[in-house]
Amino acid sequence: MSSKTWLITGTSTGLGRLMTERLLARGDKVIATLRKSGALDDLQAQYNGRLHILLLDVTDTDAVRRTVQQAFDFAGRIDVLVSNAGYGLFGAAEEVSDAQIDRQIATNLIGPIQLIRAALPALRRQGGGRIVQISSEGGQIAWPNFSLYHATKWGIEGFIESVAQEVAPFGIDFMIAEPGPTATNFAGGLDTAAPMACYDNTPAGEVRRGLAQGTLAINGDASKTVAAIIDAASGEAPPFRLALGSKAYRSINEALNSRLQVLEDTRALALSVDKDA
Repeated sequence: MSSKTWLITGTSTGLGRLMTERLLARGDKVIATLRKSGALDDLQAQYNGRLHILLLDVTDTDAVRRTVQQAFDFAGRIDVLVSNAGYGLFGAAEEVSDAQIDRQIATNLIGPIQLIRAALPALRRQGGGRIVQISSEGGQIAWPNFSLYHATKWGIEGFIESVAQEVAPFGIDFMIAEPGPTATNFAGGLDTAAPMACYDNTPAGEVRRGLAQGTLAINGDASKTVAAIIDAASGEAPPFRLALGSKAYRSINEALNSRLQVLEDTRALALSVDKDA
């Protein structure tokens, strides 16, 4: 298999860091972006000729455009763009602040949108390419206390559903990775809102206690998750959506079947509003 060039955002920690390590180890080239310098210095020393590091805060749209241009100018061709940068906002909808909401949407939704938009012209000019969006099972289901996180994940998946149809004629395709709870530092990086006592005895309170007590099941293996994403993204025709982990598979399966059942249950009402023939 010939080596590929990957552009990956959010590579300081977690899946982005692991993906960078694995790709370099197998002989690929990586252009890695991160917000603060230093996190990849060890990999830079080990793989100096195949790792190029760029500083980027995906909430800065002008910087996104400049960085994507720099990446293509440096590499000449980028085979796979991985939109990975993001984090979670934790709290009931009325607990989170306006500033927290703005930052979550700017990072997890507007940032990936602008990243993809910035890459499309270069991908078209080179005759195609692949975009991998790291979403989550949270792009298909919803848990209490993650409403804004879910809003961004459902939003970016909807954006990609549309854009994929627009750019398919140019040889550009997409894969949305949807991991379930995975052993990374995601929980440690949560932006957590101050709790309101009125939610203590509600589903939101239950989830908050589960997170604090470490009783929420996390059965996804980060290394296996990254390996599966790379393998799928390296294939000839990757799946448009890729659930990762037994928890993600079960949760998404149940959610989709539940929505289909509601759709069938309301079929007569849905059809009744068409104009008379």
